[in-house]
Amino acid sequence: MTAARPGEQLKLGAFFHPTGHHVASWLDDSAQIDAGTNFRHYAELAQIAESAKFDLMFLADALAVRDGRPEALRRWPQYMAYFEPVTLLSAIAPLTTHLGLVATASTSYNEPYNVARKFASLDLISGGRAGWNVVTSSNQSEAFNFGRDEHYEHEERYQRAMEFADVVRGLWNSWDDDAFIRDRSTGIYHDPKKVHELNHKGVHFSVKGPLNVARSPQGHPVLFQAGSSEIGRELAARTAEAVFTPQTVMAAGQKFYADLKGRMGKYGRDPSHLKVMPGLNPIVGDTLAEARDKHAHLQSLIHPDVGLELLSYSLGKFDLRGYDPDGPLPAEVERHSTNAGHTGFRQIVDWAREENLTIRQLYQRFAGARGQRTVIGTASMIADEMQTWFDAYAVDGFLIQPATLPGGLNEFVARVIPELRNRGLFRTEYEGTTLRESLGLPRPAGWERGG
Repeated sequence: MTAARPGEQLKLGAFFHPTGHHVASWLDDSAQIDAGTNFRHYAELAQIAESAKFDLMFLADALAVRDGRPEALRRWPQYMAYFEPVTLLSAIAPLTTHLGLVATASTSYNEPYNVARKFASLDLISGGRAGWNVVTSSNQSEAFNFGRDEHYEHEERYQRAMEFADVVRGLWNSWDDDAFIRDRSTGIYHDPKKVHELNHKGVHFSVKGPLNVARSPQGHPVLFQAGSSEIGRELAARTAEAVFTPQTVMAAGQKFYADLKGRMGKYGRDPSHLKVMPGLNPIVGDTLAEARDKHAHLQSLIHPDVGLELLSYSLGKFDLRGYDPDGPLPAEVERHSTNAGHTGFRQIVDWAREENLTIRQLYQRFAGARGQRTVIGTASMIADEMQTWFDAYAVDGFLIQPATLPGGLNEFVARVIPELRNRGLFRTEYEGTTLRESLGLPRPAGWERGG
């Protein structure tokens, strides 16, 4: 296949759930069973990703253990006990030199100053490789850990997120690049004219500033955003520099890509300054039959309790027990679910209605990639799929989500990366030392040049 976007190459992130992205990954013999508390495991994953010249590694986060039925949760370790991501990435930073280090921090249960300081510090520690994934919390249990009896409503969460991101960006520009003189002969450490108070007073936050962390080599951390709702798209068009999004059908991906980039003009932004990177769960084999067998093995490890719990959670905790697992999704889901307006909910219901999937088929599909796209095949087949989406302007790259770790990552690096390089679709060397240089993003102007 000939590249249809000359001079452009795929951007690749590696999304590391502790044992892998598949809900039953920890039961596979190849997975690192104690991954959630094993620092060396994460360090080795980061070094593998960097050796393959990935743009970044990404860690998701939540501020509560997963809520649900104990009989299901005892079989499902993901999002139960694991490292705080900025702490973990700060430890990984000196073990890597080029790999971007991206983590989630919620705008619902944090304060802008704390988030700005953590990520600015990571950015300096790593030499300009940090990224913040801006999310709003959806887990009801998080509210209970932060003095609230109920969760923020969807609209309020995003309005808060917009103001939160504005405050963080303002704090990151507290110091000019050349503010620190550090001259022993004059006894002057910094120029007071080159440090700026934010003095923000808004609906949700009041923050004076300045931030007590200097600017990094890349200016400030790269802003990521995950979410595909209407207000989520607006937030991304306004602030994000890369977007993680669930896209499973190319035509819908093309529509999302065009819509998101088409919104950026009203904010004075160049569409090339935002990278769209849907999740991709590759199952690689030497033959298609081998890849299918690998996938079938993982699917066979899904306990029904876990499958139903996972599906129920995404359907707004609608209890599916008592319904025939080999029957259709009940119509009551759409009438009574608290998640009816959410992207993930709509995706599951669409699968059920359009493809006549049973409850069991739904949880098996969702368990493998958490609503993201699974591609099963040889390295060439997977590269074909990635190139087709890239050439069709449905993506700028992908967030690779290995089903098991470290095995799934090793297989992708050994088999698919060489295939992409043979087609000129992926780098052989890093373009620079910062995450912005890897992603082809501009260094943000400072305070006196636009804020």
